[in-house]
Amino acid sequence: MRAVFPQTPLLRNVHLSDRFGADIWLKREDLSPVRSYKLRGAYNAMRKLPEQELFVCASAGNHAQGVAFMCKHMGVRGVIFMPVTTPQQKIQKTRMFGGEQIEIHLVGDYFDHTLTAAQDWCTQSGGYFLSPFDDSDVIEGQASVAVEIHDQLGRAPDVVILPVGGGGMSSGVSTYFGADARCLFVEPKGGACFKAALAAGRPVTLSHVDTFVDGAAVGRIGEKPFNLLQATALSDVIVLSEDRICTTMIEMLNVEGVVLEPAGALSVEALGEVQSQIRGKSVVCVTSGGNFDFERLPEVKERAQRYSGVKKYLILRLPQRPGALREFLTILGPDDDIARFEYLKKSARNFGSVLIGIETVKAENFERLFAHLDDAGFSYRDITNDETLAQFLI
Repeated sequence: MRAVFPQTPLLRNVHLSDRFGADIWLKREDLSPVRSYKLRGAYNAMRKLPEQELFVCASAGNHAQGVAFMCKHMGVRGVIFMPVTTPQQKIQKTRMFGGEQIEIHLVGDYFDHTLTAAQDWCTQSGGYFLSPFDDSDVIEGQASVAVEIHDQLGRAPDVVILPVGGGGMSSGVSTYFGADARCLFVEPKGGACFKAALAAGRPVTLSHVDTFVDGAAVGRIGEKPFNLLQATALSDVIVLSEDRICTTMIEMLNVEGVVLEPAGALSVEALGEVQSQIRGKSVVCVTSGGNFDFERLPEVKERAQRYSGVKKYLILRLPQRPGALREFLTILGPDDDIARFEYLKKSARNFGSVLIGIETVKAENFERLFAHLDDAGFSYRDITNDETLAQFLI
């Protein structure tokens, strides 16, 4: 691989080490030429097929960039299928890496739909389908992450925390380390296909996938990865909400200046779930990708604030009388800021329904605010965590 790209850094993180009382290292796959580990699997699989002239793949973005990079490097043709919902940043980077060697087809809202379309097209065209994870050569290539960790650290770490999407990298790394390191796995709540497979004893297809963590939003773990991972204890799989992952993305950007995509932040956020288990140990978190479209930053900040409890949305029943709004404003504390104010019903005679968003600096400030609203007789409803209302109003 060194003839194509350098090893990615393994960096000790002082901030996280001090915070969790452990020796925490970040394996910075977000600093590869394509800003993810996917280049490894694409390289290893494609180098073994020197006579193949057409490669076809389906990808939510990172595998696409790895295949595109290798198509240009090897001078072969690539046809890449990506979901319509793929962030523009990943589409543009794929075009940049592949140049004239590739063409991109945007098909389907979810990865599994994209995968089916790519496989059908590949069968008709006679190309070689390169799976993003369900391929032995791809898994072998992703396992090079573990080889580098071992060489850079000089030994196996006590604990390795691995994000899971389709299972290619996590199965390769955990197989390489074997009993020498404890491997913990983390996946997003909206794409917890590994945990579902372990519970069922076989890969199963999720009925719904939340695409926010696009690098790990897979509805069904690969057969080959699952065969390597099926002995994993359920307790070693961590599932995190999408909003919670956003808090780590914001923290790593603000504190460390590290840009991580949602899937890339999974392993770092998982530290909070296993703090008592890792204290005093050497821990490697694989930051699997940094392909983040900054147009998504406002959404990430919003979700992080809501999860942290420093931003809430209320439906306020405001009396239609002079001074009512002024009375409400006097209740706000010095750290409370109105981020949104919108009348939902302007024809009511006695009361008007107002959608109001409030930001503050500490979550406990809302306890004081709600107490004052109750004392003043205001009628309100907190809809921050009401998924149905939030979908339509927020």
